[in-house]
Amino acid sequence: MPGRPRMHAEPSPRDPPTAPRWVSYLACRAGAREHELATQRAIAERLAALMGCRFAGQLDASAPATAVGYAVPNDTLPSLACARRFGIRSEDDLFGGVVPYPFVATKTITHPLVGRAAAAPAGWCADFPERVRDAVLPGHSAFSVHDARAAGHRLLRDGPVRIKLASGAGGSGQSVAQDPAQLDAQLAALGAHEISRSGLVVERDLTDVRTYSVGLLRVGTLVASYFGTQRTTPNRHGQPVYGGSSLTVARGGFDALERLTRADADVSRAVALARTYHSAALVCFTGMFASRANYDIAQGRDAAGRVVAGVLEQSWRIGGASGAEVAALQALHDDPSLDVVQASTVEIHAPNVAVPDGATLYFSGIDDHVGPITKYAQIHCHADTRAED
Repeated sequence: MPGRPRMHAEPSPRDPPTAPRWVSYLACRAGAREHELATQRAIAERLAALMGCRFAGQLDASAPATAVGYAVPNDTLPSLACARRFGIRSEDDLFGGVVPYPFVATKTITHPLVGRAAAAPAGWCADFPERVRDAVLPGHSAFSVHDARAAGHRLLRDGPVRIKLASGAGGSGQSVAQDPAQLDAQLAALGAHEISRSGLVVERDLTDVRTYSVGLLRVGTLVASYFGTQRTTPNRHGQPVYGGSSLTVARGGFDALERLTRADADVSRAVALARTYHSAALVCFTGMFASRANYDIAQGRDAAGRVVAGVLEQSWRIGGASGAEVAALQALHDDPSLDVVQASTVEIHAPNVAVPDGATLYFSGIDDHVGPITKYAQIHCHADTRAED
């Protein structure tokens, strides 16, 4: 995509994009691994440097309420009351998001229930899946085994279905059913308690899948958006796991991203789907806000061979791509003439990994859960990759 970067009326590189007194890393997700905590703390520290303020370290969300300054939570805050407890009242106060009910932060908001009598959590909004119906894959959300079975049997008429626990992350808690017998066995293995506690999604399964990431970021006056792809890497057992993300980051919001991607039909469609999903969430879930939003969009073929695409899920918290996000924000802040930056994160499950010159190392060591792992982020170029108007 040819064209020279434009000049923008942005703050001087010497001026921080916002001016909180301090930044705190807020640990609020149970079961976070050592390498995740270390990486996220380091990203929070880089955000503090970007904003020109001190980093106050890590706070435990279960501790007594205290002022946290600008917060970097490692999970979406699950209620407005929880956010207020830490003095978080708008997207100016955190890198992440706040939702009015816990289920809103999960993939279960994506699809409708199987019927009016189906079980639903408090705060369920039937209008949201209606608004995003054309932006997601065919599917249903369920909060009981009975409803999940009914949804799965209905969807199986048109091909295999994918079952996804709302509590699963990074592909965990997922399986594919080819027929009703497999569906029933897989639901039984998940258990009624887990399904009723967190819910699940039963969704059309695709082949030849490519997954895009589309994001929107705001840190004070600095706004950026991006598209990218994820890659896998073998873990210590040889199984494919998340291996990082490659991002193209544009200065400005979704309008800027749409201009940047209009020459690529697949990416342009992914951006449009993410924008529909993002806007619907802000309309339907009163009180929610997010300064960091990421949407995973799958494109593939259904059982009939048709090419289809849809948003799989949202993330309104610091994520695997955030090292690249913050590196790109820093580059955009330091050079107001830049419109577009390319950045990536890399995760390698091996010892003695050579980190490229200029990369930011976030973790290198042995994690009790995943074994040896190295994680870093880097800027690749300040490229002439913006689309011409």
